Amino acid sequence: MKRPSTREEPPSKRAKTSRGEDDYMPGNIIEIELRNFMTYDCLVCKPGSRLNLVIGPNGSGKSSIVCAIALGLGGEPQLLGRATSIGAYVKRGEESGHIKISLRGSTKDEKLTIIRRIDAHNKSEWLFNGKVASKKAVTEIMQQFNIQVNNLTQFLPQDRVCEFAKLTPVQLLEETEKAVGDPQLPIQHRALVDKSLELKTIEMAVKRNGETLNQLKALNAELEKDVERVRQREVLLKKAESMKKKLPWLKYDAIKADYLKAKEAEKDVKQKLEEAAKTLNNLREPIEKQKLQKPQMDAKCKRLSNLIKENAKRRMELLEKESSLGVQIRGKYKEMGDLKKEEESRQQRIIKAKEDLAIAEAELRNLPVHEPPKDVLDKLRSQISDLKVSANQKRIQKQDKEKVLNQKNIALRHCVDRLKDMENKNNKLLQALRNSGAEKIFEAYHWLREHHQELNKEVYGPVLLEVNVSNRDHADYLEGHVPYYIWKSFITQDPHDRDFLVRNLKSFDVPILNYVGDKHRHKEPFFISNEMRELGIYSRLDQVFEAPDAVKEVLISQFGLEHSYIGSKETDQKASEVAKLRVLDFWTPENHYRWSVSRYGGHVSGSVDPVDRSRLLLCGSDVGEIERLRCRKEELEETVCALEVDLKLLMTEQRSIDEEEAKLHKQREEIVGNVTLEMRKRREMENRVDQRKRKLESLLREDDQDAVMAKLIDEAANLNTRRLQCAIDIKNLLVEAVAYKWNFAEKHMTSIEFDAKIRELEHSLKQPAKFAQQVACQLEYCKKETEDHRQQLLAAKRHAESIAIITPELEKAFLEMPTTIEELEAAIHDTLSQANSNLSLNQNVVEEYEHRQGKHCR
Repeated sequence: MKRPSTREEPPSKRAKTSRGEDDYMPGNIIEIELRNFMTYDCLVCKPGSRLNLVIGPNGSGKSSIVCAIALGLGGEPQLLGRATSIGAYVKRGEESGHIKISLRGSTKDEKLTIIRRIDAHNKSEWLFNGKVASKKAVTEIMQQFNIQVNNLTQFLPQDRVCEFAKLTPVQLLEETEKAVGDPQLPIQHRALVDKSLELKTIEMAVKRNGETLNQLKALNAELEKDVERVRQREVLLKKAESMKKKLPWLKYDAIKADYLKAKEAEKDVKQKLEEAAKTLNNLREPIEKQKLQKPQMDAKCKRLSNLIKENAKRRMELLEKESSLGVQIRGKYKEMGDLKKEEESRQQRIIKAKEDLAIAEAELRNLPVHEPPKDVLDKLRSQISDLKVSANQKRIQKQDKEKVLNQKNIALRHCVDRLKDMENKNNKLLQALRNSGAEKIFEAYHWLREHHQELNKEVYGPVLLEVNVSNRDHADYLEGHVPYYIWKSFITQDPHDRDFLVRNLKSFDVPILNYVGDKHRHKEPFFISNEMRELGIYSRLDQVFEAPDAVKEVLISQFGLEHSYIGSKETDQKASEVAKLRVLDFWTPENHYRWSVSRYGGHVSGSVDPVDRSRLLLCGSDVGEIERLRCRKEELEETVCALEVDLKLLMTEQRSIDEEEAKLHKQREEIVGNVTLEMRKRREMENRVDQRKRKLESLLREDDQDAVMAKLIDEAANLNTRRLQCAIDIKNLLVEAVAYKWNFAEKHMTSIEFDAKIRELEHSLKQPAKFAQQVACQLEYCKKETEDHRQQLLAAKRHAESIAIITPELEKAFLEMPTTIEELEAAIHDTLSQANSNLSLNQNVVEEYEHRQGKHCR
């Protein structure tokens, strides 16, 4: 069946256009009008019908016309590669402007006018033939004439040349087709590429399918040989399966025979157990009777044992009491002996106390009286007082010196901190130079500081450290006006110094300038006329910064700072009028205006650049202030050193006075110590006499010892009487304990004889009991064996029934098979081995073969 065609008819091509009588083609630009657009106040331009060239010097506005064409024909600011907003194309100082472009229509008299009004607030308005229109309508008109301002092959701004150069050949072909060919040509080109890729894919699929078909045919021929062997194997497997059905029934018969044997054995063992139990019961009757009499005999023995224990407890209590009384008696005898010894010792102590008292009184009488030297002490006290007054005067002078020294130290610290702060500003400026590209500016600066003594005259540098600008805006102007290299330069005032620096600073990559001074150079006097003030000009660039004379003269003479003026925002609005005052270089907060006169035609051209923020002159430092601080620091250091010397002298004098005072104090303390020692000796001697008197009186006041001795004798006799009574009681308890133990021994021997008789009877019972136990265990074992065989029989029957239920046909087939388990298992094994030897394949081979046959038939 023929597949219906889905190809669509190609769209109609763009109508071929030709030039009219006026030599213009439809869509040609016939007139351009600009108002307040970029550098133009007003411009009217009428291009020719063929090639048009715009020629002029740099900055004369050639690119402005190209930008106007792109923006006026529906383009966005981004495609120009300049500003990103439409308001940036309005001339500076104006609020609005417009672009008017006239295109030739289909006929000579038909004229299409497109106007785009723009303002500084990024608003845009479109007019088509005098009527307000949308941007979409303007875009559709451009498409009718195939005007593509966003196609780099048709419209190429100078800021997008690099982007055009990066296009690949394929991208260039596509863009060229869009620009000069039929509108459908790029679409048809892409469709043709897609169809070509699709055709290659189909050809590869056909080739792969052909190879697969050949492989399947070869495989099918090999499978036909294996299928026959598989079918023969199935017959043998069915025969083996039939034999497997008889095998569980043969096993069931064997288990049934074992079960019947186990049941018979259980019956015989049960009969033996009944006979053994009867014999055992006949032997146990006399033993039970003996055991019933045994508890009565044990109770009598226990009662006698309790009486013996109670008797022993009472005897132990009496023995403890007797022992305690013996200890008390010995204590009384010891006290009597101690009392005798104490009386002898007391008499000896009284004699010794009298002798000690007599010796102490004699020493006190012989001790001399010591009088303190009052004249010496008064003299020492007067000298110490004079030294204290002198020391206080030195201490007051020292405090005054320390106060002045602290004030000077504080002033010195403030001066050092201020100097460090100024030098830190220098470090910031040097770091800014390093970040901007002068990598070795720190090394050059430090080298100059270290070799300052080897120079003939003062050397300034880097220039950035020597220039101070107080106003941030002025810093922006000055940095923008002076080239970068000058800020890292060093300025000398002597040719020998210049040569010396050039040789040594060459590796640091810093410029060396030599200032020789030009007395004949005409200095432009600073003057601001009334006309300049009316336009907002208020200063000149050489007046807004401070620097050493040599540095300032180099900047002014080399970069014309006396010819560059500074204005305000008002000057920015009236920039065109400033040029009429012959001010060819001036700065405003937003822009830098420069005017130049052509050497050839004498016409004036100008350039306007935005003011960049200062990156170097952020914080200037005053060199004069740094020098003044250094001088002040040296003066304060000298003053501090002098004060410290005076303070050390005062401290030495005060220390000598304190040492002299300490010596006098020590001498006075030694005298007072001697007096105090003599007085202490007399008081100690008096105290010793009083103590010995009191000790003698105490020994004489002690009681008589005879009454104490009589009392101790009476107490000892009483304790002996109580001890004798305890001994009598212990004897009576011993007699009672002997009677109890004799009776207990008789009862205990009777009980032992009774236990021996019971053990003899129980020993004769062990053999029958052991035999009965063995028979009972054998019976339990037989029961377990019977139950196991019964469970195996039931399991074998369930298994056999699950394999095959015996039917008359199956029973007839079983008769033709072997009758033993071993023979049947061997027959099954032989049949399976034969089936496996015929073919090692499985049913999957047959299924695969039948599947392929059915697929081929279909």
